[in-house]
Amino acid sequence: MKKKILGKTGLEVTELCFGALPFGPLQKNLPLDEATAVLCAALEGGVNFIDTAQMYKTYAPIREALHQTKKRPVIASKSSATTYEEMQKAIDEALNELNLEEIDIFHLHAARAGEDVFAKRRGALECLIDNKERGRIKAVGISTHSVKVTALAAAQDGIDVVFPLINRTGMGILEGNREEMEKAIAQCVAAGKGVYLMKVLAGGSLVGDFTSALEYVRSIPGWVSVAIGMVSRAEVEFNLAYFEGRKPTALPSLAAMKKKFLVVESLCAGCLKCVDICPNHAIASKAGKGFIQQEVCLTCGYCIGACPQFAIRLA
Repeated sequence: MKKKILGKTGLEVTELCFGALPFGPLQKNLPLDEATAVLCAALEGGVNFIDTAQMYKTYAPIREALHQTKKRPVIASKSSATTYEEMQKAIDEALNELNLEEIDIFHLHAARAGEDVFAKRRGALECLIDNKERGRIKAVGISTHSVKVTALAAAQDGIDVVFPLINRTGMGILEGNREEMEKAIAQCVAAGKGVYLMKVLAGGSLVGDFTSALEYVRSIPGWVSVAIGMVSRAEVEFNLAYFEGRKPTALPSLAAMKKKFLVVESLCAGCLKCVDICPNHAIASKAGKGFIQQEVCLTCGYCIGACPQFAIRLA
């Protein structure tokens, strides 16, 4: 599989990045051994890049896969911490749970954050930069769904890597449209930032049109890698074949790949924390309860982690 250098970081990564969100507790919630086996299949197949996050709670299967395969891929994690102290705890947690002395990329997890993100999270960013200087992080990044934040990241000296949302339909892009996100990505590339892409299948809604969805994002100048979530060996094999140029002719079962989140009204306490955390503003209040608008849901599962009543379920 082809590898590229991620901006000026010196990190060489495969064009296919293993997205660790879907096999974790916010989505499919695979048992540890199953999740580990899926990741091992990807690593043994040649993938050398993993994207995870503090809130995904997937450090355990990553640690186990590294142990079983004896491979050391490039690993990116992220945290929504806002202060220096909170971010330090997040970094320490990642290193401890992954059993590593250094992590390759650590992002400000800023999916829904606006233009003031670098001011509001100044302490967290300073912590990342300090840890980079101490050799505990190789590169500092930001993950975002916002056009404006992506553009701002291009001019932010402390940011080495940008992880923006983009897909053929523009679903999930905040503070702008697809064309504007393309321009913001171009600014990051021109500034020497490493760019890899998220939600290229629009939360699974473009799975049935996989080839055209991937052809679109791969046509964006300067992209280095594409993060795709995988929850089965069949999905791993499909993606490996595609990125190795073997152009697979049949997708794994579409029924198994489709996801849908629902609010169980009898369990919902009406706190509406799910409304606040949804990165695509897909959840609204309806009769005092959370209501998921399926047509704009990215199926990220962030709402599941935010719900204190466990009232949101993967259907």
